[in-house]
Amino acid sequence: MDFAAAFTRDPQAAPYPVRCDASAAAVFAVLAAVLALTVDDGRAPDALGWALLLAAHVPLAWRRRAPMPVLLAMVACVLPYHALDYMHLAPIPASMTALYTVASTGRPRRTLFVGLSVTSVTLTIQVFVNPHEMVELLRVSGWVIAMLVFGASIRLYRQLVAGVMERAEREAERKVAEERLRIARDLHDLLAHSITLIGVQTSVAAHVLVADPDRLDREALVKALDGITETCREARSEVRTTLDVLRAIPEGPLPDLASLPDLVRTSGADLTVRTGAAKVPAAVGAAAYRIVQESLTNAVRHGAPGADLSVDVGLEKDVLTVRVTNGGSAPGGTGGSGYGILGMRERARSVGGTLSAGPRDGGGFEVAAELPLPGREVTV
Repeated sequence: MDFAAAFTRDPQAAPYPVRCDASAAAVFAVLAAVLALTVDDGRAPDALGWALLLAAHVPLAWRRRAPMPVLLAMVACVLPYHALDYMHLAPIPASMTALYTVASTGRPRRTLFVGLSVTSVTLTIQVFVNPHEMVELLRVSGWVIAMLVFGASIRLYRQLVAGVMERAEREAERKVAEERLRIARDLHDLLAHSITLIGVQTSVAAHVLVADPDRLDREALVKALDGITETCREARSEVRTTLDVLRAIPEGPLPDLASLPDLVRTSGADLTVRTGAAKVPAAVGAAAYRIVQESLTNAVRHGAPGADLSVDVGLEKDVLTVRVTNGGSAPGGTGGSGYGILGMRERARSVGGTLSAGPRDGGGFEVAAELPLPGREVTV
């Protein structure tokens, strides 16, 4: 039996409560009968005493369904039982169980009212039955108060555990939402980059075919088509990896700085990596990769033909810097009104960094990001 689960779960939500409580009531009845026959703590029960004693245990079968009615029914049986000076210890286990149930399922005000009422009735009976037993009066009152305090403590503990579980569920839902947003950004960046490159390579192939059919540059055409094939293959692989994350069975690592050469090669950009032997956390490396990918996509899509593209990734103290420069100009200006720059800013913000994007003073467009490296380590 899992005692921790028994204390933390809602007693009304337990499976088969009546069946379990009826079994417990039968056990308590057998225990009461044994105590009545073996312990000398009052008159031995006669027929009336046995009837009252056993009848007091019957309501326990519904103690979790109706705590207060069960307690009142027990008091109706136990009160004359003690008043007739039958063996006083026999019904105590069942009585304490009923008190515990009321305290562990009710509000503090009800528990306090029940405690005062039961203690008053118990002390009144003891005064009339054993007026000279002051120690007994204190013992009985102490047991009643202790059981009520224990039940109230269990109730507070259950509320605390329920609050912790609720907060944990909300946190899990928040993380799921963030992960979905991250995956959506991944798919946006991947598809936008791949489709843009395919469009550019297709335009090159079409130009080669149309420009001068009599002097067809077969080598340039094959190169453009091979580029389209390679882009499609890489896009398919990355989409499969991203979707595997949704299935919770990722088959490949996140993209990182080591993947940058293959990325910039397809765009014809110049790449400079100045990180030395520093270990870049996976999340920071993935963010840097996606920022470069989206920047190159925007440059190819909006930049002037033949514009110089350069990518510079460096390390300054504990900050990874990413700078993508487009030497050409963007038609109509690039105010960043689309989702590309917004997505890059969210990428940088997800790892505690910042990103700026805008026209350069000398012409062209530049994207600059600063991504902090927490707990950076350097290999030797």
